[in-house]
Amino acid sequence: MPGLNPAIRAVTIRALREGYRVIGIRRGWAGLVDIVPDPDADNRENAELLTEGVVNRAGRTGGTFLHTSRTRPSALPRSLVPPHLSDRYTDDINDVTSDVLKNLEFLGIDYLVPIGGDDTLSYAERLHREGVPVVAIPKTMDNDVPGTDYCIGFSTCVTRTIELTHRLRTTAGSHERFLVLEVFGRYAGFSALLPTMAGAADRCVIPEHPFEMEHLVELLTYDRNRHPSRYSVVLVSEGATTADDDGLTFRTDEVDQYGHRKLGGIGDKVSRGLKELAPRYNQGRGINVVNQRLGYLVRSGDPDAMDSIVPMAFGNLALDLIGQGTTGRLVSVHGGTYDSVPLELISTGAKTVAVERFYNSDRLRPRYTSFEQLPVFIMTSGQAAPR
Repeated sequence: MPGLNPAIRAVTIRALREGYRVIGIRRGWAGLVDIVPDPDADNRENAELLTEGVVNRAGRTGGTFLHTSRTRPSALPRSLVPPHLSDRYTDDINDVTSDVLKNLEFLGIDYLVPIGGDDTLSYAERLHREGVPVVAIPKTMDNDVPGTDYCIGFSTCVTRTIELTHRLRTTAGSHERFLVLEVFGRYAGFSALLPTMAGAADRCVIPEHPFEMEHLVELLTYDRNRHPSRYSVVLVSEGATTADDDGLTFRTDEVDQYGHRKLGGIGDKVSRGLKELAPRYNQGRGINVVNQRLGYLVRSGDPDAMDSIVPMAFGNLALDLIGQGTTGRLVSVHGGTYDSVPLELISTGAKTVAVERFYNSDRLRPRYTSFEQLPVFIMTSGQAAPR
């Protein structure tokens, strides 16, 4: 995830200069689960003492050098319970939070700074309720963490989506086809809406508004026939659904520890619909489709400028709050201004596109009205931050 390493760097350098010792937890919550609270135990796979040298090298790169996982300590399958805890947790699903708290104490953690999306931060909020001093940083490609206009990773996602879409235009235009690109967005359509606003696509379909397949075909055929190179482009959020569908499209039936099945396949469904229905709107002639799931391509590589700058600010803002003795907060952006909100906002549900304000459901495009006093990414109402 682009932006994670710069955030870790910012927290580490500021904390070290203020006299703190900084420990990086490896593999997210999995590291805290697997810690063996024994001074003689080898915990190098679970925690790492961070230095300026380590984070300066990593801070210029994408991803996270501490690695990550989908571990949820409050719902840990028995197969993932570490050996030293196996006699204590024997249920199919286990809440090992009591041992996570012991491990935090063993590591000497005074303040915890988790960086993640709503799943990761939902467990951070649990630890906050258990008395752990937490200051959280929002990170997700979908930009759907409630309480903030911006999440680390979103700008790089938008930038990569625009770049890749423009590259794939050459194939679509050469063959006079529809171009269907499936992008991230389980509950929120920001990562489809913003690139479309930037001119990367003619239409977009988002999770917040079920779409009529036939209507999409009609619009894309109209766009194609008006284009000098006779092609048109649609961005499809992975969580989008058709109006006559019974729900999301999944790749597998496997469910992760947060209760999510892996999304994927709505782009395939849209492509089939376009091929089947296009003759109705193209004088009986069929139109072929270029279909591509962008997936991890948009979260690979180095962070863009925004995701190098914002993580630095978020990391320092987290240390500002710690210096004030203020915890249980989520650092945030509101209307272009850095701020923080109560961490409890994480449990209020995903932030989604306000369809009536920002999405033209008739034209399947972003809604262009007045931009005055709106945030840079035009995603929220710009209202004052909740305190």
